[in-house]
Amino acid sequence: MKIVFLERETLGGDVDISGFSCLGEVVSYAKSEPTQNACRAKDADVLIVNKIPVDESLLADAKHLKLVCLTATGTNNVDFSYMAGRGIPVANVKGYSTESVVQHTFALLFYVYEKLAFYDRFVKSGEYAKSDIFSRFDQPFSELHGKTWGIIGLGSIGRRVADIAASFGCKVCYYSTSGKNVQKQYNPVTLEKLLSCSDVVSIHAPLTAQTRQLIGQREIAMMKPSAVLLNLGRGPIINEKALAQALQQGTIAGAGLDVLSVEPMQADNPLLRVQDSTRLIITPHIAWATTEARQRCANEVLENIRAFLRGEARNIVTG
Repeated sequence: MKIVFLERETLGGDVDISGFSCLGEVVSYAKSEPTQNACRAKDADVLIVNKIPVDESLLADAKHLKLVCLTATGTNNVDFSYMAGRGIPVANVKGYSTESVVQHTFALLFYVYEKLAFYDRFVKSGEYAKSDIFSRFDQPFSELHGKTWGIIGLGSIGRRVADIAASFGCKVCYYSTSGKNVQKQYNPVTLEKLLSCSDVVSIHAPLTAQTRQLIGQREIAMMKPSAVLLNLGRGPIINEKALAQALQQGTIAGAGLDVLSVEPMQADNPLLRVQDSTRLIITPHIAWATTEARQRCANEVLENIRAFLRGEARNIVTG
């Protein structure tokens, strides 16, 4: 059996994939090369990809292909109609990054919420060494205890965020974008109610027709001027032009983003105009990417292949 990684670098060079060699020949390409991907996939029995479009243009000549494995949960890059026509199953990975994303959610929040960029610069600039008082209060910040945390998308990640926010003493409410996730422990509300009452709003929803551009100028205007907006879901859920304008005008206090509408970030993204790090922090889609989570991801892919060889439909998705 020939196993082909088309985007090995998306897992990171520190991740151990030696276990795949026990199943057959392993060929590993560092990153996607659009003009060469189809040729590289041609002789694969198992193809492992991350973001490459999985469709006829990639697989037309892959006559021996038996399984496609995604090193991700999202499947929006897969043409399931074509895959069904070819009878080739697709397996994704689930749950491998929950703790990693939850941890990053709070990292983004506290960076903005406690104005850490300002105070870090104050100390490292040497100004603190010149100060005649032991502290500084130029950028006030508040306790999280007693505040309302609104969660958009109460799946496994959203629920963990809710639990930790509650442990900080927050009142938690949520809006289920699918209408399927019901948690009696927390208060379900409309999107409008969530936005208007929350001090922190965090997004943990997938990108669907219902969530695309869910948060625009109208929705941001509903939020408190002191509120912080976090997006750990998908970039297109937020209208970035509207968010940039709101941050520049002080409509809301801050935002923390790990996802953007186009990744890598484009040079004309309006958020680049917001250079005040006390108002905005953007990380390059790394919330999922702790060392442990990336290794779990690789391990899950390996288990998907082993299960397939045993005749088991582990993590097989159909659309």
